[in-house]
Amino acid sequence: MAIPNLIYKGNRVLLKELTKTDFKLRYQGSVLGYLWALLRPLMMFTILYLVFGKLLRLGSDIPHYPVYLLTGTTLWSFFTECTSQGINAMVSRQDLIRKICFPKYIVVVSTTLTAVINLSINLVVIVIFALINGVTPTWAWLLVPLLCFELYCFSLGISFWLGAINVKYRDITSIWEVIQQALFYAVPIIYPLTMVADTSIIAAKVILLNPISQVIQDIRYCLITDQTITIWNFIENPVIRFIPFIIVIIILCWGSYYFRKKSHYFSEEI
Repeated sequence: MAIPNLIYKGNRVLLKELTKTDFKLRYQGSVLGYLWALLRPLMMFTILYLVFGKLLRLGSDIPHYPVYLLTGTTLWSFFTECTSQGINAMVSRQDLIRKICFPKYIVVVSTTLTAVINLSINLVVIVIFALINGVTPTWAWLLVPLLCFELYCFSLGISFWLGAINVKYRDITSIWEVIQQALFYAVPIIYPLTMVADTSIIAAKVILLNPISQVIQDIRYCLITDQTITIWNFIENPVIRFIPFIIVIIILCWGSYYFRKKSHYFSEEI
């Protein structure tokens, strides 16, 4: 029993140190340093709010729309950071992989945990912003970490799967960037889902089956306003309601399996 415990402890220490190193290196050499963890989603929010909130008047019928939009942009930034960094994790750590024998999944997990740290910081900002904006705290706020964990599992599964492919075929990074651009407009970040529902109820239901959309809408419902359309109050079929969760489980399990299967050849292919 001593040897497995020793290996587990060693892997845990390695994961902790790699996460700390990734977080420090991410902002090393920049003038603002760790402040970029806050500024990046806030700058994105400001631009989108000025263009779509003020000029185009989107979300004018949604209570606390600035918080509504900030929540969406923050969660989207987390997803893109988590997957982009996770997919490139093995390539960026190729020297370490070639020299040291250890479970390769630690590299991907440590990189994605850096995004989790950034998300945690930004969630504090969202809560403060929500309170200033007049949002009333409820017990539903306690569900937000669980929903963030669901989004993390989905992001981690994608990172494992595409990260393993990216070791041999570096085109995956560019392809994923294009997919992200398409997903940005397929997820209700800028526009309210009610606008889609007014045009096509079927389209709105399809959008909600996307785990990213489901998490963002659920968090908005718990954190900001119960007027938010969610998969629970918009889709009647109880089986269909669980499709996003099934997708997350499938992606995480498949990604983990595929990564583990291919990890034996990383040192040769990288």
